[in-house]
Amino acid sequence: MKYTALVLMILSITLTMGQNSIYQYKFETLDGDTVSFSDFIGKKILIFNAASECGFTSQYEELQELHEKYKEKLVVIGFPANNFGQQEPGSNKEIASFCQKNYGVTFLMAAKISVAGEDIHPIFKWLCEQKNQNFTGAVKWNFEKFILDEQGVLITRFRSITTPMSKNVQKIVS
Repeated sequence: MKYTALVLMILSITLTMGQNSIYQYKFETLDGDTVSFSDFIGKKILIFNAASECGFTSQYEELQELHEKYKEKLVVIGFPANNFGQQEPGSNKEIASFCQKNYGVTFLMAAKISVAGEDIHPIFKWLCEQKNQNFTGAVKWNFEKFILDEQGVLITRFRSITTPMSKNVQKIVS
């Protein structure tokens, strides 16, 4: 009986790490480290695309607040991108300095990538194709938010206008 339970658990983990889970992906941080999403099994994940010169850049403050409030059960990860209005022109080093100096960011920040177009990063290509509670399709602007459950499956997305500390976001991450 115990052997059957073990086999079922391994099968469940294997299936979870398949195409319907973000756990198949890795990313590079602003510091050049490689991080696997599978490191976050058992926690919810909030992913957003960022730009330092965007009108929504002040959301970094609430993203940091969200990170601090729910850090035991939520991982926040920003992905800087220069896709919209050329609003993230800086290097990874400049982005890291900007985030720390202006917003005291301590959550994970990925290396700069593309979140739209022909050179879209595989993580965002996958995210944009996933069915969820709200909508599917391309990222429309900076600071869109994707929330994944504890198994790495996309639950929902929010456009830029939804603030990180909004009741809708907190209801899902809490």
